[in-house]
Amino acid sequence: MIGGMPPRLVQEQVYQFNFPEYPGALMNFLNTLGEKWNITLFHYRNHGAATGDVLAGFEIADPAEIEGHLEALGLVSGNRAYRTFLMS
Repeated sequence: MIGGMPPRLVQEQVYQFNFPEYPGALMNFLNTLGEKWNITLFHYRNHGAATGDVLAGFEIADPAEIEGHLEALGLVSGNRAYRTFLMS
């Protein structure tokens, strides 16, 4: 991964979800999100399954702003441990 410290303080929300593995899935994801949010992190890992694990960060102040878009894609994390420890 590349990057570094941002030039200013960023209000970032991080999500973990299963991402579908089919042609056009990434384009559908980006088109559904639109141009409103800056993607600060996108780490994708697949082991040959129908879905891959994604850790994604978005520059947003209020998580409610983006969760509707993620739900429309069926990507909201159901991982209780993740929500308990990383979202607080």
